[in-house]
Amino acid sequence: MTRWYTEKKREHYYKEAKKTGYRARSAFKLKQINKKYNILKKGDFVVDLGAAPGGWSQVAKEIIGEKGKLVGVDLLQIKPIKDVVFLKADMTKDSTIEEIKEIFAKEKVDAVISDMSPDISGKYSVDQARSIYLCRQAFKTVEILLKPDGNFICKVFEGEDLKEFINEISSKFKIIKLSHPDASRKSSSEVYIIAKSYNP
Repeated sequence: MTRWYTEKKREHYYKEAKKTGYRARSAFKLKQINKKYNILKKGDFVVDLGAAPGGWSQVAKEIIGEKGKLVGVDLLQIKPIKDVVFLKADMTKDSTIEEIKEIFAKEKVDAVISDMSPDISGKYSVDQARSIYLCRQAFKTVEILLKPDGNFICKVFEGEDLKEFINEISSKFKIIKLSHPDASRKSSSEVYIIAKSYNP
C-alpha cells in the first residue's frame, strides 16, 4: 500500500510538472516550502545552488518577479530561463562564489537555496556524509553572500551528522526547522533545513 501510494504521488507531481511547464517535480517542493515558511519574497536577490535542470529557479523567479535577481549554479549546463543568470560551475570552489559576488555587484543576497545532491553511491553512510559536505559548502556561500535577516534552504539526507550540522548553524539563525514537503517521496530520507533570519 505504501509503495503504491508513493509511486502514485511521484507520478502525480511528475505529471503536474509536465502539465504546468516546470522542468522537475522538485519545483513543487520549493512551492510548498515557500508557502509554509515564506523564504522568498517579491524583489529578493537569490542564489540557487544545484539548480539543474531549473525547476527551483523557475519557481523562485515567479516569486521574486521582475525586480528580483536570481543566479543559479550547477555543474551541469542549464537551459536558459528569461532574466535568470546560470553559471556552469563548481560550488565547492571559492572562485565560483567570487563570480556570483560580481554578478550581484557585491550586494548581499536575501536568500540562498540549495537542492544540491551528491552522486548516489548506494552506500547510505557515504551518501549522507557527502550530503552534509554539500550543505557545509552551501553554508559557506551563506556566510559570504547572505545579508542579515536573510533566509537559507538546504536539502540534506537524514543521518548521524545532521544534528551536528544543525548545531553548527543554529547560532547564526533565529529560526531553524526541518521540513519534509508533501512533494518529497514518503520513503525518501531527504529533508530540508529551513533557516530564517540570518544573524552573522
